[in-house]
Amino acid sequence: MTTEVYLVIVVLITGSLSAKCGYESCNPVKDGMINVHLVPHTHDDVGWLKTVDQYYYGDKNNIQNAGVQYILDSVIQQLMADKNKRFIYVEVAFFARWWRQQHDSMRHVVKGLVNEGRLEFILGGWSMDDEATTHYNAIIDEHSLGLEFLRQNFGDCSRPRVAWQIDPFGHSREQASLFAHMGYDGLFFGRVDFEDKFHRELTKSMEMVWQGSPSNLGPSSDLFSGVLYHGYNPPPGFCWDTLCSDDPIMDDKNMEDYNADLVTQKFLNYTKYQALAYATEHIMMTMGSDFNYQNAHMWFKNMDKLINLVNAQQKNGSKVNLLYSTPSCYLYQVNLANKTWPTKKDDFFPYAHLPHSYWTGFYTSRPNLKRYVRQTNNFLQVCKQLDALAMLEDSDNSSLNIQVLKEAMGVAQHHDAVSGTEKQAVANDYAKRLARGTLECQKVVNDAYKKLFPKQKEVPPDQMFCSLLNISMCQATENNKQFTMTVYNPIGRSVGHWIRLPVIGKSYVITDPNGKSVPSQVLPISNETKKIPERKGSLAENELVFWVMVPPLGFNTFFIKQSSGPSKTQKSVVRQLDNADIVIKNQHLSLMFDGNSGQLKSMKNLNSGASIPLQQTFQFYIGHPGNTTVFEYQASGAYVFRPLTSAPADFQPLLKKRTFHVQGQLVQEIRQWFSPWVSQVVRLYDQANYAELEWTVGPIPVSDGLGKEVITKYSTGLQTNGVFYTDANGREILKRTRNHRDTWKFKTSEPIAANYYPINSRVYIKDSNSQFTVMTDRSQGGTSLQDGNLEVMLHRRLLYDDNLGVGEALNETGADGKGLIARGKHFLFLDTVQNSGALHRDMGLRLYMAPSLSFTNSQMKQQEWSQKFYTAWSGLKTSLPDNVHMLTLEQWGGPTIKPSPTQPFLVRFEHIYEKGENSELSKPVKLMLKDIFVPFRIKTMVELTLGANLPLSDLKRLQWKTTDYTTDAQLIRHKVGVADNFTVILNPMEIRTFQVTLA
Repeated sequence: MTTEVYLVIVVLITGSLSAKCGYESCNPVKDGMINVHLVPHTHDDVGWLKTVDQYYYGDKNNIQNAGVQYILDSVIQQLMADKNKRFIYVEVAFFARWWRQQHDSMRHVVKGLVNEGRLEFILGGWSMDDEATTHYNAIIDEHSLGLEFLRQNFGDCSRPRVAWQIDPFGHSREQASLFAHMGYDGLFFGRVDFEDKFHRELTKSMEMVWQGSPSNLGPSSDLFSGVLYHGYNPPPGFCWDTLCSDDPIMDDKNMEDYNADLVTQKFLNYTKYQALAYATEHIMMTMGSDFNYQNAHMWFKNMDKLINLVNAQQKNGSKVNLLYSTPSCYLYQVNLANKTWPTKKDDFFPYAHLPHSYWTGFYTSRPNLKRYVRQTNNFLQVCKQLDALAMLEDSDNSSLNIQVLKEAMGVAQHHDAVSGTEKQAVANDYAKRLARGTLECQKVVNDAYKKLFPKQKEVPPDQMFCSLLNISMCQATENNKQFTMTVYNPIGRSVGHWIRLPVIGKSYVITDPNGKSVPSQVLPISNETKKIPERKGSLAENELVFWVMVPPLGFNTFFIKQSSGPSKTQKSVVRQLDNADIVIKNQHLSLMFDGNSGQLKSMKNLNSGASIPLQQTFQFYIGHPGNTTVFEYQASGAYVFRPLTSAPADFQPLLKKRTFHVQGQLVQEIRQWFSPWVSQVVRLYDQANYAELEWTVGPIPVSDGLGKEVITKYSTGLQTNGVFYTDANGREILKRTRNHRDTWKFKTSEPIAANYYPINSRVYIKDSNSQFTVMTDRSQGGTSLQDGNLEVMLHRRLLYDDNLGVGEALNETGADGKGLIARGKHFLFLDTVQNSGALHRDMGLRLYMAPSLSFTNSQMKQQEWSQKFYTAWSGLKTSLPDNVHMLTLEQWGGPTIKPSPTQPFLVRFEHIYEKGENSELSKPVKLMLKDIFVPFRIKTMVELTLGANLPLSDLKRLQWKTTDYTTDAQLIRHKVGVADNFTVILNPMEIRTFQVTLA
């Protein structure tokens, strides 16, 4: 009998076609007993010590013995052999790869196991994302990617009911809110602060209803959440994997090493202690760990024995019942217990597993990778939008190309990817994947422009892209005296944007889409920029600066030519500071600098009158060297931030001769030099309501044997009473109070690291009148250690491993083999408290959805180009309101529509303000969507869950009683349809997801 025939027979025998999945597929429990839900599982990092490929194939086992393909092969065979067995799988990035390699016969078997609930998908994202350093846009995308793969291949039985964040290093409230709106019934995680966990065990509050958006979205964002008792590992002594050293169960009494009675009693004792921490007669034990089950037979054979031995004790009066289970089956039984649960409104940051081990360093680790991930997410949205607006087909560069970048971004959200907690070789692999995906999406953008540009049948020249503009390098602008630049705006309203292009000339003529001349300014590239080793080969000596306006969901093309004659290019005047203070100002802001040091002295909003003394300094903490004993000798490393001293070290005083004032009509700059490896440019653009600070840090010197963690500190004089505010994954704002935790009475031996929090996009402080806000261009760590002060960590280079698994120091090097140089931007806002919400919400959107630039070396003038091609185009007939963002626009199969002549689209609209943040923009807003797009009209709209894998009308979430209320978990919407022009109402912080067909 062939293997294929055998597998088909197995499918028929199991009766999977008539089987039930979900909560109805769970093994039975016994009332009046402690039901121990054994959850066989594997935790498969999508890259960490090895790359994704190496983990999948089992390569480089000298680094870590792990091969995911063998896990899935082995587990499937065990599930086929016994209907009672259960297994959960989480990381779709790995499962999708395995699935694509299987024959149809094996696929039928696996579908049968899924349909019976014996193989259950939990979480369902492409990876198990980090929660501290990820942006909500990318979190939604990577879960939608994984959930869509499951839906397409397995149908509704594969839809995860439970989120499973067992390994991330702290947990975000925003993540809970997103999960609730994706339709999950519950969330389980493994890591919480050691003091928090101790308190919860004593008070039986290991499980709770987490209010993901208590001030905005209310009960619809509530999510039942539970802390796992032993992380995500099995109880001590009960690990039966090839990677474990625990004794197997030896149940032959004739054997000299018979241990069955001892193992049984030990397990019963452990069950008793674990049950004391939980509120129902159900407890869950995670039977597995990192890359377990490469030989699933070992695990299941011993668990079979354990179940039989323990359950046999029931005839002797034991009240313990073991069963194979899953997190969703456990959750369902907990829900049936009908208990009243405590609630939680804050988040689980920061995380510490020991008194000196606060995992707050990874908020900043690998800052360049963090920036690259954010920037690539930006381009992915551009790619998907243009693909949809041009209605590209499979014959074009389209879905398969976009899939490459989607999957690379999905992997990059993993909790050992964007977090910066992987080995260097793995970090390099993540970056390569993002680069490869970006190249594929550049093909899509080119094809989209070839359809959107032409007025007739002319083929436009190919677009070129520049990924190193942040270090003033771009071949398209340096090597051509004449070129075009197309700027695409992925935001649903017109956006103004400052362009900075590296050039070789000193005077240029810039023509806008309508043939009008555009004012510009040329500035010399700084010496600090020229020294960056990655610029090797660049010819540019100057930067060309000018302002552009771009239509909503549209593009403008500009024509740029080097000029030796008259032009509107303004020259810049560069002068060294003398002893006198200097002020730079525009129509909105005024900044004063000390004439001796070149440092900031004050900031004033010229419109509202808000004014503060503002000093900015750069300092560094010395990373604790530690040793392998950890505990009080814990080292600072990729995960842990632990400064050696109680205060950061100052740089030597500024050298006045190295600080310059660059004057011009469009932009003014103060170029500051703090040390040979720290410099900054403070910019104030014409009409800007913010100050831009471009910092450059590195290579951090370590020849003195000391690792260093560089911060910038802002001192404002505001009376803040120990309070500051950070965002959660780019969305809602959370209040932080120094040396305080809501859940327990907080004391710490690490007063600096214990007060660090993740900053994804903004941090601010305020008093009763004024608010000072710092916006970031990537995720970073930050705090307020003194009233009126903010500090943000920019870069880290350390010489010791923090002994938490990665096995190497966080010691990044650049192209020249020296320490890596990091460059980024902060954007400073000062205004009244009432006005500040609109400022940071608008900038937050414009930073992560920045316009996309592309170039051609065409020699055509604007007049000739405009005869053949559109120079300006918008995908929207009317702009979206200022408080609304189109979060998603892409071609998408989706769950509700059968194949049709036109590909269905997925669209998401969101209200980007919180309640009370602005007197007008925080109000609910109404959209009529039927006829807002230029290329097409909407024919039908079906509302989906946030994960886009289920019609919202089909979602029925479990409800829970709390100490405050009973959750109203169902989302009640009015049906959108043709009769009301597909009217959608958005309330503050609300995201609504729709599958649409086109007329």
